[in-house]
Amino acid sequence: MKRLKWIPALIATLVVFVVLGYSAVYGWGNDKSGSLSSIDLGLDLAGGVSITYQVAGEENPSKEDMSDTIFKLQQRVEQYSTEAQVYQEGSNRINIEIPGVTDANRILEELGNPGKMVFISHLDKDGNENYTYHSGITTDADGNMSLEEGVMPGYQLNKTLEELEKDGSIVLSGTDVASAQVVGQQNEYGQQEPVVSLEFTKEGAQAFGEATKVAYKNNQDTIAIYYDGKFLSVPSVKAEILDGKSIISGNFTFESANELATNIRVGALKLELNELRSNVVGAQLGSDAIRTSLIAAAVGFALIAIFMIVFFRLLGFSATLALGFYCGAIVFLLSAFEMTLTLPGIAGIILSIGMAVDANVLVFARIREEIAAGKAVDDARKSGYNKALSSILDGNITTLIIAVVLRVAGTGTIKGFAETLILGIILSMFTALFVTRWLTSIFYGLGLQSPVLYGKAKKATTKAFVEKRKISYSISASIIAIGIVVMIFNAANGRGAFNYSLDFVGGTSTTVTFDKAYEFNVVESDMVPTIKEATGAKEVLPQAVKGTNQIIFKTGTLNVEQREAFEKVMAEKYGVSGENIAAETISSTISSEMRIDAVKAVIVALILMLIYIWIRFKDIKFGAAAIIALFHDALVVVVAYAISRYAVGTTFIAVILTIIGYSINDTIVTFDRIRENLHLANNKKEFSELVDKSVSQTVTRSLFTSATTFFTVLALFIFGVADIKAFALPLMVGVICGTYSSIFIASPVWYDLKANLKKSSK
Repeated sequence: MKRLKWIPALIATLVVFVVLGYSAVYGWGNDKSGSLSSIDLGLDLAGGVSITYQVAGEENPSKEDMSDTIFKLQQRVEQYSTEAQVYQEGSNRINIEIPGVTDANRILEELGNPGKMVFISHLDKDGNENYTYHSGITTDADGNMSLEEGVMPGYQLNKTLEELEKDGSIVLSGTDVASAQVVGQQNEYGQQEPVVSLEFTKEGAQAFGEATKVAYKNNQDTIAIYYDGKFLSVPSVKAEILDGKSIISGNFTFESANELATNIRVGALKLELNELRSNVVGAQLGSDAIRTSLIAAAVGFALIAIFMIVFFRLLGFSATLALGFYCGAIVFLLSAFEMTLTLPGIAGIILSIGMAVDANVLVFARIREEIAAGKAVDDARKSGYNKALSSILDGNITTLIIAVVLRVAGTGTIKGFAETLILGIILSMFTALFVTRWLTSIFYGLGLQSPVLYGKAKKATTKAFVEKRKISYSISASIIAIGIVVMIFNAANGRGAFNYSLDFVGGTSTTVTFDKAYEFNVVESDMVPTIKEATGAKEVLPQAVKGTNQIIFKTGTLNVEQREAFEKVMAEKYGVSGENIAAETISSTISSEMRIDAVKAVIVALILMLIYIWIRFKDIKFGAAAIIALFHDALVVVVAYAISRYAVGTTFIAVILTIIGYSINDTIVTFDRIRENLHLANNKKEFSELVDKSVSQTVTRSLFTSATTFFTVLALFIFGVADIKAFALPLMVGVICGTYSSIFIASPVWYDLKANLKKSSK
C-alpha cells in the first residue's frame, strides 16, 4: 500500500516534465512563447541592427571626447540588449551593433540622432524672453480667435542658439548632466508618481545653482531644456537648487518620464552625432551555429547521462531526468525573461550545467559513503543531502558573487555572460536540491530500495598530496614561466605578447556588394579561406547585410598591398568590381573603459569571495588559498593563449570568467571537507594528514564533475562552428587546469599558510 501512494506523485512529476518539455520544444501561443525558437539571439548567433554615426562638424575629435561618447552610448543602447556593442570606426565615426533586434527604423526613431542639448533661461540679462509659448490660436482684426493652420501649440525660440550663447542665456549644456533617471516620488495626495531625477557634474551644479537663484527670484520662472530642435521640458524653478540634484515633476506616465530621461541622457553626450547609415546584419556565425550547438548539447547530454548511470546507477538515472528538467527550464526561462543569448551566454549555461551535475555528484558520493558506513538506504539518502548541503551552497554562492558583480559592473558581452550564469546557478541549485531529491524519493517509495541500486563507496586511499606539493608548485611555476618567456620573445620580435583579435586591436571593415546573394555557409567555407590566403589575414569575420547582396568582412588592418590583393581575388573569383568594394578602418570593439570595468569587476568579486569564505569558514587562510588558486588558473589559461597564439578576443574574457567560476566551486568542496575534518588536527603533522585525507576523499568527485563538464565542452569543440571551437578549446584547458588546482594547489597552499602561521605564532 505504501508503494501505491507514490504512483500519483510519479504521474504528476511526469506531467510536469512533459509540459515543460513541450514548452521548450514547441512553446505556447502564436509566438511560441517559452520555446527555443522564441529566445532572442545575439548578433553573433542571429544578427541584429548596425548603426553608424558620424561626428558633426569635426573631422578629428579628441580621443577623450570619442571615448566618453562611446562609453555613454554603450550604456544607452543596453536598453535594447545587454550584448549591444559600441565601437569607433575611423577617426570620427561610431558604430553600434544591437543583437536580437531587426526593426532598425524603430530603434533609430527611439535612439535619435544624438545632438546638442542646452539649458536656456527664460529671460536674458535685459529681461527679454528667449522663448515664448505659442497656443496655435490667432486673432483677427475683429477679435475673433481661430486655430492657425499647421501651427501646433508649444514653445518656440525667439533667438538662434548662437545668439543665446553670445548673450549668456544658455546656462549649461548636456555635458554638464551626470545622470538622468526615472524615480518614484510621493505627490500631495500620498500617491507615488514618476518623476525625472537629474544630477549634474561639479561644474554643472555650480552653473545650475546660479541659474536657479535668478529664476526663483523672478517669480519662480522657468528654465527650458532644449534638444535637437525642440523643447524637451520647460519646468518652473520652485526653489534655489545648490546641491546639483534636481527633480522634474508633472503629469508624467512612466513611459513619458522615461522618454524625457532618455532624451536627456542622449543629449548629455559630448559630441553631436549624425546618422550616416543603418542596416540589419545577418549572423556572424551563421545559422549552422544554432544547429551544431544543439547537436553538441544533445551529444554532451547523452555522454553525461551514460556516465552518471554507469557510475551512480539509480541515483545517476534520477540526476539524468533532473538534468533534462534543467535543460527544459533554462530554455523556458530564457524565453520568459526575454534574455538575449550569445556565445558568452552559452558559456554561462555550460558552467551552470557543470554545476548542476557537480551538486548531484557531491550528494551521491556522500550517499554512497553513508551506505558503505553501514547505514540503511533511506537514512543514507537523507544524511547525504544534509552533509552535502553546505558544500553545495558555499560553492554556488561564491560563483554567484562573481556573476552578480559582473552583471552590475560589467558592460556588453560581460553582462550577457553574467545573466545566463546567474539564472543557471539558481536553477542548478534548485534542480540538485529539490528535483533530484524528489525523484530519488519517488523511486525509493516505489520499492527500489536495494543498496545495489545505489552503489557503495570504496574506501578512499590516502595519497601524499602535501608531501609532493613542491612538485605540483614546480610544474605550475614552470608552465607559467615558459609562457612568460614566450610572451617576452614574441613581443621583442614584433609579434606581440598575444595574438589579439579584432575585438582588442580593431582592423579593416570591407563592405562588398555582390551580384547575387550567397548562403552564409558558402561564405564561411569558401570566401573566408580565400580572403585569408590572398591577404594573409589571420582573422576574417563575415557579416551578411539582410535584404541586400552585401557582406561585410572584418579583418586585421590591411595595408595597400593587402587591399589590392583583396580586390583582385574578389574580381577574379566572384566578379566584383572595385567600385562595389568599400574599406574603412575600425577601432577595437572592447574599449578601454570596458576592459577597465571588467578588471574592476573581477577584483571586486575576488574580494567579496575572500570575505564570504572568511566568514563561512571562520579562517581567512581558506579564502587566501582559494584566491591564490584562482590566480594560478587564470595565469595558466593566459599563458596557454600566449604559447598557442590562440586569438584573444571577447571569448577570452568569457573563458577566464568561466574558469574562475568553475574552479572556485570545485575548490570550495575540498575546503568544506577539510573544515569538516579540522577537529582531527592540532599540529603540523596532523594538518598534513588532514589535507591528504580530505583531498583523497573528494578527489573522485572532482574528477567525475570535471569529466561531465569536459564532455559538454568537448562536444561543442567537435560539432561547433569555428567561433564556437575558438571558445571551447581554451575552455577545455581551463577545466583541466581548474581541476588540477583544486586538487594539487589550493589545499596544499592552505596547509602552508596554516602550518607556517601557526608555527610563527608560537
